[in-house]
Amino acid sequence: MRLSTRIGLAVGATVPLLVLASGWLLLRLVDHDLHRAEDEHLRSRATAMAPDARALLRASAGGRPRAADTRERQLFSSALDVGVRVVGPDGTFSGGPQPGPSVRLPARAALAPITVRDGATSWRALARPITTVRGSGTLWVFAPNAADQAQLRLVRRRVLATTLLAAPLSGLLAWGIATGATGPLRRLGRRTAGIDPRASTTRLRHDPTGVTEVDDLAATLQKALARYDEQAARTAEALDTARSFSSAAAHELRTPLMSMGTDLDILAAHPGLAEPDRTEVVTDLRHGHARLLGLLVMLRELGRGDLVEAEALGAVELTEVAEAAVAEARRHMPAALITVDAAPALTVHGWEPGLRLLLDNLLANALAHGRDPDGRAHVTVGLRGTDAQVVITVDDRGPGVPPAERDRVFERFRRGSGSTGSGLGLTLVAQQTALHRGEVTVSDGPDGTGARFRVRLPRTGGELPARRDWLIHTAGANRSQSFPKDAP
Repeated sequence: MRLSTRIGLAVGATVPLLVLASGWLLLRLVDHDLHRAEDEHLRSRATAMAPDARALLRASAGGRPRAADTRERQLFSSALDVGVRVVGPDGTFSGGPQPGPSVRLPARAALAPITVRDGATSWRALARPITTVRGSGTLWVFAPNAADQAQLRLVRRRVLATTLLAAPLSGLLAWGIATGATGPLRRLGRRTAGIDPRASTTRLRHDPTGVTEVDDLAATLQKALARYDEQAARTAEALDTARSFSSAAAHELRTPLMSMGTDLDILAAHPGLAEPDRTEVVTDLRHGHARLLGLLVMLRELGRGDLVEAEALGAVELTEVAEAAVAEARRHMPAALITVDAAPALTVHGWEPGLRLLLDNLLANALAHGRDPDGRAHVTVGLRGTDAQVVITVDDRGPGVPPAERDRVFERFRRGSGSTGSGLGLTLVAQQTALHRGEVTVSDGPDGTGARFRVRLPRTGGELPARRDWLIHTAGANRSQSFPKDAP
């Protein structure tokens, strides 16, 4: 059932009830007013007739019939439009419209008017005590309720007629008003009826209508569709990441697996292989195993960076993260000289595991490729900050990176000469820098020797990039504010 129809039926049922309730109250008020007016009239007539009634009782008690008749005519003449009855010790005198003699009246006079009934007719009656030197009596004044009842019946009929008319008229009026008021809602329904987020990229376009509820509903629908698109994009990214992970793993693991298979074939075919040759084959197997493990770990970390959510980001104490990364590097390579020059309490908005991964791989790269001619590893980690950004520098004293290679060192599976790594360490650095809306560059060392990797990170938070596909493509180091794969 349409909303306008529901509103029309509800109003059509409610308004008659309100009219009936108002009519009942009106009847009560009219009845009260009519009785009050009639009672005031009875009081005024009783006050005016009291002297004549008193004179009538004195004449009746004194045994003067002719005088009593005269007083009785005077009493009835002053009664005018009301009925009168005088009850005394010597008899009852009555005249004018009043209840029949069979109607019992209260034995004692009441101060307020009362209602008495004679069959189907009702009367308002007022009693006044009359006292004389020869005895006491009661003056009764009566007025019929016929006129009052007629007026009440008229009011009742009009209330009923109004109720009968109010039901359809109010229902139709409410239906018409509701139909007009729900017009923006119907138009919104027609616009959203043809939207299928699974089959079309068409989305809801809504112009403000001025109706708060409709505009709020449209905004909610737009937000729901946007969230659907976001979730669909994330699902697609997750599928692309999974496919890319499988493809990259298959491509990069093929060579070490084939090498390990060859070594195993040699061991199986030559069980009596000489010890030096056997040791060489086993060493090759160990190196292949380490390379496989490193590749899988790096691919997993790239996948985590591609799928991290905005809810995972928060305030990170970068100085503490850098000190923890340096302490871990020192444990793995005690002979290396690693110094830290960091300002205290440098906080950025970011993903703590990703920032730790960034620092770990910068240190690992410097320790692997930044040795001086004597083979010693000397690495300096620096952290400086301003109100807008934090700058991380990692310096080594190795041969440095040639200018022509500085953009390419961040590409996926790019290895230096003689490297036994996975070729993904600096790719992870570039990924996490871009994830945090930063910039990473490589240049000569501060004294012209070795290499300096510089990462600039904004201190305030921002939204995550829309595209994250580092398992599929890799950008150059200086493409800091965009992600590797731009939309075509």
